[in-house]
Amino acid sequence: MKRRIDFSRYSSIKIGPICDVEVIEGIDPRYEELFLVGGANNLLLSPTPPPLAILGKNFDYIRIQEGELIIGAATPTGKVISFCKRHDIAGFEFLAKLPGTIGGAVRMNAGVKEYEIKNVLCWVRTYKGKILAKDLGLAYRKSGIDSIVYEAGFTLQRGYNEKLRRQLLSLRSNQPKEPSAGSVFKNPTGEYAGRLIEAVGLKGKRVGNMAFSPVHANFLVNLGGGRYEEAMALIKEAKERVLNRYGIELQEEIIIL
Repeated sequence: MKRRIDFSRYSSIKIGPICDVEVIEGIDPRYEELFLVGGANNLLLSPTPPPLAILGKNFDYIRIQEGELIIGAATPTGKVISFCKRHDIAGFEFLAKLPGTIGGAVRMNAGVKEYEIKNVLCWVRTYKGKILAKDLGLAYRKSGIDSIVYEAGFTLQRGYNEKLRRQLLSLRSNQPKEPSAGSVFKNPTGEYAGRLIEAVGLKGKRVGNMAFSPVHANFLVNLGGGRYEEAMALIKEAKERVLNRYGIELQEEIIIL
């Protein structure tokens, strides 16, 4: 089944074409040729993206089973937080206000500070079957996952911590309100991408209707009607300036299609 999506409305950065997207309702290896967009919260889509897909409602569920928390990959992270609060489950407090689906969070090893998905993940299910977390190459904001994730199993630990949720939420209080795709670049070892971008004079820099936020330099924000080409121009300039001044090669955290 196909669904027509306007990515200038659907994606968090509000950029992208209108295109037909495959809706996946069952596990099938033929879908592996498609790129799974999830909630499109960390994506920058060009006018000509590759063939795309999203998981259907069949993969939006949470259940406690055999001492584990089983979550469908299409389940929104906000739904996970609400479930954990109701059932006194610890370890997911860092997902508060972290947009997207649990599948995307797993694939990117989403997290805040030392709190990351890999700390609670036990396994994922792909078309190949169940794969243990230790075999997924989970590292800072990345993984070695090269297949569509349909569901994941997590450690079931009691003791939901509302105080921790609020503390982690406060760490993101300086994030801009305008449409964005989250952090543009990963933090280099021992550094902060935002500090480097600011140091080379790009904080608040605008190209057309896209800009590095004056609130947080590592956020590329859409000021209204921003275009892919404008975003790419800013990304390219930041990488070049930081490399030339500091010899550091910034790596995108945002996924560019």
